[in-house]
Amino acid sequence: MRLYLLALNPTDSVTEGFLPAAARLGLGVTVLTDQPDAHRATYPGTEILECDVRDFRAVVTRISTHHRPDAVFTNSDHLQTQAALAAHYFGLPGKDWRATLRCKDKGEMRRRLAAAGVDTVWSAEITDPAELTGSLVVDAPYPCVIKPREGVASEDVVLVDTAEDLVARAKEILTRRPGVTLVVEEYLPGELYTLETLGDGQVRHVLGGFHTELSPPPYFIEERLTFVPAHPEPVVAQVLAQLDALGVGFGACHTEFVVHDSRARIIEVNYRAIGDQCDLLLAQLLDLPLFEHILRTHLGEPLPTALEFRRDGAARLEYPCAERAGTLVAAPAATELTVDGVHLTYRPLRETGKRHELYWTNRDYLGVLRATGTAQETVDRVVADFLAAQRWEIQP
Repeated sequence: MRLYLLALNPTDSVTEGFLPAAARLGLGVTVLTDQPDAHRATYPGTEILECDVRDFRAVVTRISTHHRPDAVFTNSDHLQTQAALAAHYFGLPGKDWRATLRCKDKGEMRRRLAAAGVDTVWSAEITDPAELTGSLVVDAPYPCVIKPREGVASEDVVLVDTAEDLVARAKEILTRRPGVTLVVEEYLPGELYTLETLGDGQVRHVLGGFHTELSPPPYFIEERLTFVPAHPEPVVAQVLAQLDALGVGFGACHTEFVVHDSRARIIEVNYRAIGDQCDLLLAQLLDLPLFEHILRTHLGEPLPTALEFRRDGAARLEYPCAERAGTLVAAPAATELTVDGVHLTYRPLRETGKRHELYWTNRDYLGVLRATGTAQETVDRVVADFLAAQRWEIQP
């Protein structure tokens, strides 16, 4: 059986998750990408074909002139609609392309949720600095958030408190990124959480979620995630109702939402497995063949009605971040160890000797620390001790 995997940059999810899972399922894998050299260096032994994967027509052509497909899949935020359209073209199981578009397009997501009557958030879209006048600036509820309509990884997501700040920030982004569309929306207060789900179009399982701690405003860098085995049932019901309104229910989905006064409101929906190595942690913590289950749904296999996984785990992820621009000259190496029953995995995300600016996004991550155990207090203590013993040095 042949799996076509659409990809942009090589990721840990593919390297450590989906490719090994595909091998265990006996699948032949063909990676379609617009960066073939990077993928060949990262995935030796895997068939890599160059393709303009952002264009669904190019994807269809590349597949139809190669091996017959049994599944078309991607875990990239940017390629969900292309993969869904290609799967539909070949008559294969996949996500509804309308749902993938609603999730990727944050403006359309807000319109869909409002039309369904499940949540209404003030929002507007800007494509040109000339639009930053009149009613849009006057009517915006301050504080509000500026974000790219199809953005990821907190890139150019910023909180603004005044009309002057809105105009200045939006103009700067639009000038620096011509062609981008920005969404301006009301700021939703509350604690930030995630909900991780897995479905086959008929059955949907909730795998738990995370409590996310962010950098100080005005930016929204995810600095720490703590596993939440089960959110309160009323909260889960509210989030699932919003996902239903978007048409989400096939494969993996990572949903970010806030809870304020017992009300759950979606921030964004990433119609894929959670990233930044959280998916690797989740599979380990739950003792669940997560990546196999995701691929099986795309092969048309139903999920078990009762999904068995561990529910007694505790976990935390930490992302040490650069605090200034410069060259990383000293940093801890990749490490794996167990302390007081807590399994720690540290992976560097930035090479020493390379200069970086300060981005105020996830690109400021220096590394990621995954920690799993059975008691949250012990996990937190071991993580704090490990980080305190490490040293990252950045020279101007």
